[in-house]
This record gives sequence, C-alpha cells and structure tokens, in this order.
Amino acid sequence: MRSRHLARTALTGAVLGRVALAAATALTARPAGRPWRRTNYAGRPVSLLGGPALALSATATAVLGAPAGTRAAAAVVGTVSGLVGGYDDLAGARPEQARDKGLAGHLRALREGRVSAGAVKVAGIGTAAAVAALLTRSRDRGAGALIDGVLTTGLVAGCANLLNLLDLRPGRAAKVGALAGLAGLGGPAGGLVAGPLGATLAVLPDDLGERIMLGDCGANALGALLGLRLTELPSRPARAAALAVVTGLTLASERVSFTRVIEATPGLRELDRLGRLSP
Repeated sequence: MRSRHLARTALTGAVLGRVALAAATALTARPAGRPWRRTNYAGRPVSLLGGPALALSATATAVLGAPAGTRAAAAVVGTVSGLVGGYDDLAGARPEQARDKGLAGHLRALREGRVSAGAVKVAGIGTAAAVAALLTRSRDRGAGALIDGVLTTGLVAGCANLLNLLDLRPGRAAKVGALAGLAGLGGPAGGLVAGPLGATLAVLPDDLGERIMLGDCGANALGALLGLRLTELPSRPARAAALAVVTGLTLASERVSFTRVIEATPGLRELDRLGRLSP
C-alpha cells in the first residue's frame, strides 16, 4: 500500500512537472519570457523558467505526499525558497550585481552599504527554514528543543544553498537532487520527496538537453525540500552529522571548485557527463 502511494505521488510530480515545463516553454518564446533567457557555459541559449516549473511541481507534490505534521513546513520552504531564488535569478543578473556572488560577495556588498539580491535570498530562505523548525518542533523542552531547531534550520537552508552551488553544468543539480530523493524514499517521511523526485526526473531531459536551467529558483526549492526530508531522520546525531557535511561542503565551495573536483574524479566525472550535450 505504501509503495503504491509513493509511486502515485512520484507519477503526479512527473506529470505536473511536464505540464509546468510545457507552460514555461511557451512563455519563453513570448516577450514576458525574455528576462528569463540566458546563455549557458557552452554558449547555448537556455531558459531559467525551468526553475519555476520544478519549484511549483516539486513543492505541490511534496505537500501532497508529506506526513501531516510536515505539510505546512514543506509548503513554506518550497514556496519561499522558489520565490526568493527566482528574485535572485532576475535581480542578480543586473550589471551592478555582477560582483555579488558567493558569501564573500554578499558580505562585501553589505560593507559597501548595498543589499545584494543574493543576500535577500539568503535571508528569505533562512527565515523559511526557521519557520519550518517552529512548525515541526518536537515536544522536547529546553536544550533539546533548541538543538532540534538549529538542526532543522541549518539543514533546510544549507541544502537549499548547496544544491544551488551544484547548478553549474546541465543536469548536475537535478541528478544530485534525484539521487537524494531516491535515497530519502524510505521511512515514514518518504512521501515528502516522492513527488519532487518525479518532478525532477520530468525536467531532467530538458536540463541535460540545454534547453532550460534550474537556476536559483528550481535548485533552491528542491534543495530546501530535500533538507526538510533530512530533518525527519529520527536520530539527532544523524541529523547533526548531515548538517556537518552540508556545512563543510558549503565552506569548501568558497575555496574549491566543485567542477574541478568532479572532473578530476573518475566515476563522478562520468556520472556528471552522462546524457549531457557538451563535455
């Protein structure tokens, strides 16, 4: 019975993902879609509207499949992360925002008296993650409740950011998101990621085909939902370990190029290039 529920939710995510992507494709060709058009690393024209298509379908089906106590949190983190990610996709493309990339860039902008689009996004996702911590808080009191709140906030916000850091090559963030969703299907909270898994697989061919990009909107929303799934791990040490890994990778990204590491690592290199048009 449970496996059928997961399968139905995943299928719903896939169908909704394809419908949303069709609408995004139609909008791309219109004047309203012009601000979302970009040129990718290989010089090919792509549309960032794949991000809103994924954010919408993943969030809607996460709410549909999530346990009752997590549905409101899923709606908040998916919706807010998608919205502020979309804002960064558009506002962050302005010439004056060109240097405001990464944590160092956002801090530099603040020192100069400016609020970067990325800083707005960070604040929005952080707030949504904190709200999710309140919505899913346990009955523990004192230090235990505080620790759980920090872990939930950190995992949701950290995973949203980390998946976005991977969106530098076609299909990379979507592949990682799909693998993480697949790994999270087990347990009582597995339904939370079944729909996002289906939605991600639905948009993956267009991402690999270099017709769309997930952008901040799609990657942040999907990452936040995957982070919310990690908060449902029953073991507090396991959640703390997951947060330590996410934090470590995020800090490493300020110094190390993920693309260089992937290209230099057999297995990861082949998986990263699988299905891609460009090397």
